[in-house]
Amino acid sequence: MDALRGYGALSLGSRLKRVSEYMMRETQLVYDRYHIDFDPYLFPVFKTVSHHKGITNTELVTQLKFTQPAITQFVNKLSKKGYVEQRYHDIDKRKKLIVLTKKGHNLLNAVKPIWTAIDKTMGELTNRQSVSLLDQIGQLEDRFKETDFNELILEHINTNIQGPIVISDYKPEYKQHFYDLNIEWLKTFFYVEPFDEEVLGKPETYIIDKGGFIFFAIKNENVVGTVALMPTNEPGVLELTKMGVLPEERGQKIGQQLLQHCIDFAKTKDLKALLLYSNTKLENAIYLYRKYGFKELELKTDSPYKRSDIKMLLTL
Repeated sequence: MDALRGYGALSLGSRLKRVSEYMMRETQLVYDRYHIDFDPYLFPVFKTVSHHKGITNTELVTQLKFTQPAITQFVNKLSKKGYVEQRYHDIDKRKKLIVLTKKGHNLLNAVKPIWTAIDKTMGELTNRQSVSLLDQIGQLEDRFKETDFNELILEHINTNIQGPIVISDYKPEYKQHFYDLNIEWLKTFFYVEPFDEEVLGKPETYIIDKGGFIFFAIKNENVVGTVALMPTNEPGVLELTKMGVLPEERGQKIGQQLLQHCIDFAKTKDLKALLLYSNTKLENAIYLYRKYGFKELELKTDSPYKRSDIKMLLTL
């Protein structure tokens, strides 16, 4: 029994709040799925700032009809994440303008497909006849009982917006990309260990020259992702490691394409297995590995990574 529904028009505000909070939680699940560090509650301010070359706090208050303290709080959160910064006006030095940083522009590119999917999803959910606002809310609630909002959004995400992805073998000119992609990923989700720094800085010494392989995802002649197969002490077993994708390109299954390429490549080389170390906090990645057949092994104390708490193996 839903008590709020039984209260009629008296519950309008409460039901709107309940639906809003539910949709925010579900949208957060979508961002998390694609490893996008963004809070749905920051959307109005971030979106509005992205429409201007520079905008003041007062202008944000006027356009969004939020209170000044709320706007200040949202801007501070975005600034703390590195997505916006404040600059003095070129002419009127008394004014501070809020602008997107380079990291903010990268985030904007990453979230656009999700926003488009949300817009399409809500268009479908609200394109139904109703006799009142309460009736419309009830229809939304019923639909969400059938299918979670995050699943409806995911169904509308256009995974083909990137265009074709080409997987390339290692080239010396890609060396810096290998380092940069992985360092960014490590700093975003964990921290850089000395072992990481050493291997990433000398990929030919630690991987290529020892019989390993490095692959790159190329889009429009630009490197957007990478992964490595590194030799282990066991013959016929390579470690799947050092996978990274540009932040603005995440959510387009590039990592999945790199993973599939490694598996296909390993089979052509008649390898026995692929080994990997990961962390269970990366729920989507662990789900993907299991989907592709990786099985969990006992994690011993000799793991090369302090951050790893799970060891997995794919027998080929």
